[in-house]
Amino acid sequence: MLDNKGFDLWADGYDESVGLSDEENTYPFAGYKDILNTIYKEVLKSKDETVLDIGFGTGTLTFRLYEKGLDIFGQDFSNEMIKIAQEKMPEAELFAGDFTKGLCKDLLGKKYDAIIATYSLHHLTDEEKIPFIKSLIPLLNPGGKIYIGDVAFENREDLEACKEKSLAYWDNEEYYFVYDELKVSFHSMNFEKYSFCAGVLTIRK
Repeated sequence: MLDNKGFDLWADGYDESVGLSDEENTYPFAGYKDILNTIYKEVLKSKDETVLDIGFGTGTLTFRLYEKGLDIFGQDFSNEMIKIAQEKMPEAELFAGDFTKGLCKDLLGKKYDAIIATYSLHHLTDEEKIPFIKSLIPLLNPGGKIYIGDVAFENREDLEACKEKSLAYWDNEEYYFVYDELKVSFHSMNFEKYSFCAGVLTIRK
């Protein structure tokens, strides 16, 4: 797993390298564009006004929402990626911090129509994911949704099959979502698969 120094060094080439993996339909970013497009359309369709993006990176998704006039808030732990995103979205409220240690106070004091996390929450262990996601639900306005686009699988068997197929590139320091294990804790959670290794998990308040 890259630390914040690694992400800083990766910042300039991040979008290009992600796009290449998506186009070649390889782990871990196969389905990336479809996932971001789906979340983008769902947020606009719901007529959301305030969006919190956890681990927004260079702002690939939130910039498109920002262009549509939505109020954007976010937290990321790479100062270089924050700089790139802030240049794209000068009015967005973006904060530096490691979300695995919690969201910053400025973000905890607000309510959001949508909370999105794309390819970020896999830095949380399976044991950490549940309380972290549960802590986000009170931050939603009534009817709000959490959208998690990430490396994710319907079940543990699918994860293991992907791991075997992609063993040379597999990151053992990332912890991927397994829907049928998480839905026990989140009864309103839905999962839509977009590639052999990724999909969108949605939770409604």
